[in-house]
Amino acid sequence: MSLTLYYRHVLEDYLAGFEAKANPNHLSVIRRPAIFSVLAHRGSEDSVETALTSVEDVHLRNCSPGEWLVVSMASGAAVVENLLGEIAEASTVDQSDGRVMLRISGPNVRKILVKCVAVDLHSHAFSIGASANMLCCHVAANLARTGADTFEIIVPRSFAGSVFEEMMEMGREFALTAAFADS
Repeated sequence: MSLTLYYRHVLEDYLAGFEAKANPNHLSVIRRPAIFSVLAHRGSEDSVETALTSVEDVHLRNCSPGEWLVVSMASGAAVVENLLGEIAEASTVDQSDGRVMLRISGPNVRKILVKCVAVDLHSHAFSIGASANMLCCHVAANLARTGADTFEIIVPRSFAGSVFEEMMEMGREFALTAAFADS
């Protein structure tokens, strides 16, 4: 007897009913990003970071000294795993099925996020490309600023529903909409 498994996103039911046109303030759920945790071996932090920045189609998210999340929306997990496997001074773990990525954007994004993170989000303190581990809606998360008014949040899969509901509540006064991302 064969068993056929179908991929179903953990937020599939949460997004039911959000088929309306996206407002300027919008929360996008990324369907299948490749997310890897990378930990540099002691004394190799600089060389690992240099090697990671040279990998194409991935984005680095700082977690702590010598630890990063490597994210790719363009390449699948198997491709990214092979690329990261060439870095001998680091240990990598595929987190793709255990994490959920949310992208929030819009003119009021900082006003929404300030309600659920305890970090200064001003462009001088948290510039484009910056990322950090923090609590977001009482859940351990990695927040990255990817544009002038765009942030990406990576949370554990088991807490994605809670974070999604809190974000929608925090954005209600700004007419925050939500949907799966196109890309």
